[in-house]
Amino acid sequence: MNLGGNSLSGMIPSSLGNLSGITEIDFSMNKLTGVVSSELFGNMVNLGRLNISYNRLEGLLPSDQLSNCTELFDLDLSYNLFNGSIPSFAFRSLKKLSTLNLNGNKLVGGLPAFLLFEIDSLLNLQLGGNMLGGSFPSFEMEATQHHLKRLNVSWNGMTGEIKELGRLSELEELDISHNNLTGTLSYIGGTGPKFVKLNVSYNHFSGQIPETLLKVANSFPYSFVGNSGLCLICLLPTINNSSCHENPILKSCSRKTPSSSTTKIVLIAIGSSVVLIIILVGCFMCFFQRKRKNRDDSNLVDEEEGASSELNRIMLATENLDDKYLIGKGAHGKVYKVSLPSPDHVKQEGVVHYAAKKLVFSGSIRKSMVREIETVGRVRHRNIVKLENFRLRKEHGLILYQYMENGSLHDVLHEISPPRNLEWNERYRIAIGVANGLSYLHHDCDPPIVHKDIKPMNILLDLDMEPHISDFGIAKLLLLDHDQSTAPIQSNAVLGTIGYIALENAFSINNFSTKSDVYSFGVVLLELITRKKVLDPYFSEKSGSTSGDIVGWVRSVWSSTTQEEVEQVAMRIVDSSMMMLINHELLDKIIEVLVLALRCTEKEPKQRPTMREVVKMLQHAKY
Repeated sequence: MNLGGNSLSGMIPSSLGNLSGITEIDFSMNKLTGVVSSELFGNMVNLGRLNISYNRLEGLLPSDQLSNCTELFDLDLSYNLFNGSIPSFAFRSLKKLSTLNLNGNKLVGGLPAFLLFEIDSLLNLQLGGNMLGGSFPSFEMEATQHHLKRLNVSWNGMTGEIKELGRLSELEELDISHNNLTGTLSYIGGTGPKFVKLNVSYNHFSGQIPETLLKVANSFPYSFVGNSGLCLICLLPTINNSSCHENPILKSCSRKTPSSSTTKIVLIAIGSSVVLIIILVGCFMCFFQRKRKNRDDSNLVDEEEGASSELNRIMLATENLDDKYLIGKGAHGKVYKVSLPSPDHVKQEGVVHYAAKKLVFSGSIRKSMVREIETVGRVRHRNIVKLENFRLRKEHGLILYQYMENGSLHDVLHEISPPRNLEWNERYRIAIGVANGLSYLHHDCDPPIVHKDIKPMNILLDLDMEPHISDFGIAKLLLLDHDQSTAPIQSNAVLGTIGYIALENAFSINNFSTKSDVYSFGVVLLELITRKKVLDPYFSEKSGSTSGDIVGWVRSVWSSTTQEEVEQVAMRIVDSSMMMLINHELLDKIIEVLVLALRCTEKEPKQRPTMREVVKMLQHAKY
């Protein structure tokens, strides 16, 4: 029975338990809610595969019923709202279980030892994105073999060392990122595991990366970031050594350890210097704050600035913002490329490049506007453009950002001629990068920051095609400007951009929420999949869609799709330039992202997932 990928809602009826002969059930990617009935699976003694992932089912895991399903080999309960601990007595009876996926729930407690060491048939164990804690369990009994090949315990609260993982000698894929694990990686660096994928990022590991993991470190250096104590050993003391030279992301280990007495002297000297610097900085800050308090509102922005000021240097470098330095225009202002001498001369040729955005104000500068832009400037995330500096004058402002070598996602998708070849892996990386950035703004900033204008033009790409969200907070800055201005409000500057605006925001500036950004992100996902602009005559001329936008077109095509036609219809939607490189497995993952995009663009805000949920769903769709 396959009812996956629909819009079914309500509870799963207990009468399905009468299907004693059924072997496979797929209710994934629906809108099912409630607690799973205790009578549902008890009689399904022939059930081999069960997938109820991506719903909103809640309560404890349906363990009592599943213990009777002794033929079960593939169980996927991921991305629901199941809570409580992982029951041992139920899963122990599933002797044929090969895949167990509990990702993205609210499970608590420790990681049961029997899942790692006792179920001989278990090859794939997915527990990421829960609230599990404690250390990896030990197992006293000597088992003959441990066949587990894929293990994911990322995004939990695991602590301690990973000594026990060294016993899983057949592991090929391991993800323990985003926990609080400590110790060294030597336990998994033995001769046993031959990792195809490994992610230990954002823990507290220390020491050198074992030589057996150097190939992984060279291929996937980001899999080790976020561990300040980790280092990469240089096998040969030459600058051309591949293990160090090719990994600017990972620091190299010191080849020579100083004696303890030398270490003490160095530490004392460093400590004294740090204390002195802190005292000097403190004195400076006290002086600066006292001086600042004496200013009135009219002096928030200096009228006369010295010849050495950064604003003056920007104006000189761009010949007073001459159009020949113009690299972009948007609803919020013009953007210029600025090349300034690097203060530390570490950049190539001593020059560092910035993007300077000029904002024009209709009123005067107020403290609220300064506070808002200072708040934006404090945001730090790898997928958010870093605000380097700003200067606000009476009628305009200049905001200095990082310069992004590959321009905007809009340019890459639609403007560059001939079009740049974009494989799916590159598009997926852009999608999950933007999702991570938005998730940070929505869930990790206090108060949450709503962007209000997510679109490809505001997604900038660096030299490695890593995405960076730009222009967040600017819409609110312009709203503050409008609050004390008599000029008419510019709807395109405040309400976002046509095609990306959620329905609830089309006629009001007061209904913006994080779900507004989710809608806009869903539209961006559709552009990445189709490589079509958000507004295109094709949508109304060819497809019969009355809306004329990408969301209406995809919904009209997808809504009439039967289960047998899914792949055929998906190929009509997906960018034709990718089709020669897509196999069936990859197409399934693209379809997952397509379904997610449609969920993000639901008309009702409460039906849209949060950005934190979006990140988890995209992680599941990784190819």
